[in-house]
Parts: sequence; C-alpha cells; structure tokens
Amino acid sequence: MSAHPPIDGLVGPDAFEAARAAARLSGRTIAEELEVVAKLAPRMALQIVGERFEMPILEPAEMARLSPAFDCLPLARSMQRRTLLSRSPEGEMFAVLSDPRDIDLQTWLEALAGQPVIYRLALLTDIEAYLTQQEESVRAVDSLIAAPDSGHRTARVTEVLSYASVNDSTSPIVRIVNSTLYDALRAGASDVHLESTPSGLAVKYRIDGVLDHATSLSGTELAEQVISRLKVLAELDIAERRIPQDGSFRVESRGREIDLRVSIMPSIHGEDAVIRILDKQAMIEAHGALTLEALGFDPKSLVSLRRLAEEPYGMLLVTGPTGSGKTTTLYAAISEIHNGRDKIITIEDPVEYQLSGVLQIPVNDKKGLTFAKGLRSILRHDPDKIMVGEIRDRETAEIAVQSALTGHLVLTTVHANNVFDVFGRFTHMGVDPYAFVSALNGIWAQRLIRIICPHCAADVSPGEDQLRGLGIDLSERGGIAFRAGRGCAECRGTGYHGRRSIAEILILDDELRELVVEKAPIRRIKDAARRTGTRSLREAALDLVQAGETTLEEVKRVTLQA
Repeated sequence: MSAHPPIDGLVGPDAFEAARAAARLSGRTIAEELEVVAKLAPRMALQIVGERFEMPILEPAEMARLSPAFDCLPLARSMQRRTLLSRSPEGEMFAVLSDPRDIDLQTWLEALAGQPVIYRLALLTDIEAYLTQQEESVRAVDSLIAAPDSGHRTARVTEVLSYASVNDSTSPIVRIVNSTLYDALRAGASDVHLESTPSGLAVKYRIDGVLDHATSLSGTELAEQVISRLKVLAELDIAERRIPQDGSFRVESRGREIDLRVSIMPSIHGEDAVIRILDKQAMIEAHGALTLEALGFDPKSLVSLRRLAEEPYGMLLVTGPTGSGKTTTLYAAISEIHNGRDKIITIEDPVEYQLSGVLQIPVNDKKGLTFAKGLRSILRHDPDKIMVGEIRDRETAEIAVQSALTGHLVLTTVHANNVFDVFGRFTHMGVDPYAFVSALNGIWAQRLIRIICPHCAADVSPGEDQLRGLGIDLSERGGIAFRAGRGCAECRGTGYHGRRSIAEILILDDELRELVVEKAPIRRIKDAARRTGTRSLREAALDLVQAGETTLEEVKRVTLQA
C-alpha cells in the first residue's frame, strides 16, 4: 500500500467539519465534498480523509493487482454497493471503500466475509472503473453465484453445516449462527426463534410444535451481529432495521440440502428473526416413502381421505393452522393417486417436496406469477389433477372452484380452524356459495399432536376436575389407562417425542349442500354432519389418549371443546 507525506495540515478543522456535514446531507463522500469546500484535487482530498480516519489509501495500480473475492461478494453486489472484497495469498480479507463513515457497510462486509476485514480507501471513480473492467471477465461466473432474483436457486451458495465447520470458523459470529442451526437440525426443530432482549439474544427452537428455550447470548452488539449475519446469508438489506424483511438461503447437512426461510421483524429491543426449516427429505428418510400411512392417521380417516383424493373431479380442501402438515398430506395423497396416466400440475409457495412425474410450479410474486395467474395458465396446459398450495384471495378461490366444476380434481389448502369455518372463509372472500358447494367434495381439517415419549412414559391418574374440563365421560369410553412422560434426555425433558396427525372429515352430501346455500345456523350444519359420521378433532385426540399415546394436557393445548 502506498505511503504519502502527511498533508492533513493543508485543511483546517472547520473546512473538514463543513465537508463532513455536507456529506451527511448530500449522500456523497467526505472526499467529494472536501474537493468543493477546500478546492482540492480528488486524490489530495482523499489523502486528507484517509489520514483523518487512519485508513490507508489504495491507488489504481495497486487495485489492479488485487484478487477480488467474487465468490464471497459477487460482482453484481459489489457494483450495487460500490465496494470490493479482496483475498490475500495468506487468506486475509481486504475491503476497498470510498467513504470511511459507512459503518453499516463495514458491518455488512465483515458479516459477509465471516472473518476480520482490513479496510483501504479509494476514490469512488477508481472503484467503479475497476469493477467495470472486471464485469466482462466474471459475468459468466457471477451469473451462477449472484443475482438472488435470477431464479437459479440450485446455483446459490450453500452454507455447509457439520461439527467440523461449526468449530473451524475463525469468526465468532459465524460460529454462533452455524452452531445454532446445526443444533436445531439435530434436535428436529421446525423453526428457530432469535429474540432480541434488553441484555442480548434469546434462542428458542420449535420442536413438535412447541417453543423450547435453547440458550441466551449476552450483549446487544453481539445480537445485532448475529442478525446481520442472517441477513447476509438470506441476501437481505443489512442497513434496513425499521421494516420487516423476508429471504431464504440453503444449508447442507449430513449430505443433503435444506432450505431455510428467514423472517426479520423490528422490535423495541432491535430486531427478531425466525428461521423456518424446510427439510424436504426428513419425512422420506423417517418412513421410507411419503405415504398417507406414514403420517399417522387412523385407518378410518384414511379410508375417507383416499375416497376424496380418488374422485375424478371436484375439490378437496385441507385446512388447519400454519405448521399443521396440510401440504404434506396433499403431497402424500398425490403420491398415492399418481399412476402415470393423468397430468398432475401443482403451484406452490414454495415447492416443498419434489415429486417425480409431476409438473411443479413455484409462485414468484416478484415476477408476477401469483397463485391466480399461475392457475389460469395451468388450465391451458391440459391438466387432470391440480394442486394449489393455498387459497388466499377471491380470484384464486373462484378459479379453483370453476376448475373443479369443469372436470378437474382440485386439491388445495385454506387457513381455517375446522371444517365448518371453511364455509365462512369462502363467504368472506365473496365466492358464490352455490358454486362452491357444488364443486366441493369434502373438507379435511387436521392437527399435529405430540406423542408421549416411550423412554419415560408412566401411568398417571388425572383428577375429576381435569376430566370434566375436557368433557370426558369415562362411562362412555370405558376404562382408560392414562399415561404421561416424566421427561428424559431422549425427549429433552419435555415428556414427548414426535407427533401424530389427527383429522376431522366432512364429506358433502345433498343435505349439507342445501344447508350451506341456505346459510343455515352452524349448529344445524354440525348436527347434519355428525349424522353422516363426522367426528371432531377433540374426539380424534381423545382416542389417542385412550390408546395411551398422548396426554390430556396435549389434547387441551391442540383442540377446542366440541
């Protein structure tokens, strides 16, 4: 790096402060404003700024000899942020800046590099000229590793998670993030919650649908750096801390790739992050194949679901809250009915499982490919069966209903608490009730309920008040051997290990269709449904209690009184 004689004395403190204040207002660099205020040549102004901030200057000839780390900071992002990362033969990381005041940029670069960064100062015009020269030679490589909007998800850089990678990293922030994700995957978590607190960061895992406190990290600065590292991995704006952001990245663990969806939310103590773990192979590895039996439904419910999934046309709606396994159930149903003679097309956000022989389309809101627009296009592609990942609005609902009425089997999901709430959901969307019930074959509502850990299960005796609170009449059900887990290392002290699915099924007949069209009271609709054999989610959960597979506390947590 070049050495220059000190020239700081050529500019008085008043002129320098005036240039600094002007730079804050204009968004230009201090060196650019100093040129105007003190009437200096660009390189002399830069030299003064470098001496004031104790940051060495990088000349164009020296910049030409750099080895840019475009694998770490792609060219497209370098040009966007007007900066450059370079790697020395010894493995040191250098960053070239035009403005030493940009602390957010420096924090972002350090999180991106995953190690300490040495900073050098250069004229903005020199940085832009260097990046322009590099553009043609690295365009092909950059197209594979940059551009989050390019759609080439498989070409994105993948973070490798293993015991070795967690311990080998030189950056403590990278170690914290990697070890948190590594431990969450080993624990079988579906989500990781990073919650900013007045003293630092709380880390929680959602395991079997319940949040479990994992650890706490002290220090608000450390908390900010951890969130910044996640933003870098998810290709989010590290400088934006006032609005929610959503992104994604991919990790590799135990020889398979796992997609992670990141949600950043501002809070009173900083920012919180939630990481959704989409392990596409976990179910297949656990059960050998994605089938309805593997999901744990009772045999009677499976008969009804298969009947609905094998209809030649009409609509099958699966409902339940987020994380209740709706999409997985539809995937399993499609896997069973896929015989190679029907054209099956899905539109999803995102594609969570890859099904051989099925055309799967990912929603892309940024490119204008919504559920409604994609569904219209699918109908021109000669499908027999269509899966719509979720019905969110009136337009999608109306197209799905019309598709079911014109000879297609439509399998889809909607958010509702139970099978009866679905009618109100579609009415609220403004869908014609007569067309809706004419297209609808049946509704399937489901929940995931925790199973007692087999390693620490023991008999228990619930009190009479607890039984009455759940509406249980022992005389109707016969003897029940109540059990509960005491907590052990295998279940992380929770008393539960794994989950099973429970279901509530409503198969539409003429009476039910007439009641819905007439907008009959929900009580009449429920009475008619029970006469056809519909059981509530709570009744299905109590069957598992009677079988000694779950607890009364879990039934109360997951289901409502029928």
